[in-house]
Amino acid sequence: MTDYKSTFMQTLTSRGFLYQCTDEDGLDKLAATDKLVGYIGFDCTAPSLHVGSLVQIMMLRHLQQSGGTPIVLLGGGTTKIGDPSGKDKSRQMLTQQKIDSNKDGIKQVFAKFLSFEGPNAAIMVDNDDWLSGLGYLEFLRLVGTEFTINRMVTMDTVKRRLENEQPMTFLEFNYPLLQSYDFVELYKRHGCRLQLGGSDQWGNITTGVDLTRRMEGGEVYGFTTPLITTASGGKMGKTADGAVWLNDDISRGKGFVRSPYEYWQFWRNTEDADVGKFLRLFTDMSLEQVAELEALEGADINKAKIALANAATEFLHGAAAAKTSEATATETFIAGGTAKDLPSVDVTLAELNEMGILTAATTVGLAGSNGEARRHIKQGALKLNDTKVDTHERVLTPADILDGVVKISVGKKKHALLKVVVA
Repeated sequence: MTDYKSTFMQTLTSRGFLYQCTDEDGLDKLAATDKLVGYIGFDCTAPSLHVGSLVQIMMLRHLQQSGGTPIVLLGGGTTKIGDPSGKDKSRQMLTQQKIDSNKDGIKQVFAKFLSFEGPNAAIMVDNDDWLSGLGYLEFLRLVGTEFTINRMVTMDTVKRRLENEQPMTFLEFNYPLLQSYDFVELYKRHGCRLQLGGSDQWGNITTGVDLTRRMEGGEVYGFTTPLITTASGGKMGKTADGAVWLNDDISRGKGFVRSPYEYWQFWRNTEDADVGKFLRLFTDMSLEQVAELEALEGADINKAKIALANAATEFLHGAAAAKTSEATATETFIAGGTAKDLPSVDVTLAELNEMGILTAATTVGLAGSNGEARRHIKQGALKLNDTKVDTHERVLTPADILDGVVKISVGKKKHALLKVVVA
């Protein structure tokens, strides 16, 4: 590992955030000797950010903790176009009213991770403030001359669309120009020298770095994180029921987490192989504490999962909610479950993997037929590990196994277990 001088680079690299950096040594030197200002952009495409955004939010948190100033850039302007990165088709165009509503929802989460007061207070800005004021001809003369079609068609997003013969509108083609210009404005307005983001943003980030250097002569940097996946290959922040959202006041849409307890359960259900990685990425625990928890084996690994669930839930909902969630889980799952001889059916791991929820409910005897199980789901009565099942298409995976069993419930009083046995 490189012998970094700055706390910022030491922290990000040791905790697993680094994937690509335009100039590690230069960024490390700046972070060690000057007050580093860095930003991440968040387009307003939904009424909440989801767990997949936590990697970026945690980087801003570490930047502030190391003495730097984090900038949260809301994409009120760029959302009107839609980032084509990682997409095989155009995004749905949103109305101004919808963008504003989404923006209001997204703002809520940052105060829980960042401080907006003090000497290095976090800053929140909206790129609509400068993008909407630019005339088309003015923007073309100002920024368009700094880009060549030759380079843009080599960008991964454009290249993939062309190779797959999928259409890319001229509107989307302009997105990298607008995002790059954000860096120029933040450099001028706030002395911003760093853009952070996910690996899918590397092309947009490097064009922003180049544009800022050419237009302003500033030495600026780009830093990206790896794609965070689960040990089983799933995308971080996605479950069988949809995305795990950070706002707890959203009551519409499949997959929206509605309570601190459900959020706690999401982290408690982390796969064994992911516990150490997630503790480093999503908590403030010291690396020594993480190492101790990561070394736990067998049933003791559940102590690490509970520590992860408590730490993650405390960030978003507070310490009291984390403790209450743990107590609720203990009462409903342990006291009301495995410790009191609930009815159980033995299944092998192969039999459980990809078992449909309807089959699971009938197998343990909580439904006499698939039709009855569907009715339980429609009534909101069927639960998997104390989390309500929203769709009959839900399938079980090894991630659903807690302490060797999967708990199926109907209402508050009917419970049964699928007990995983060695074939």
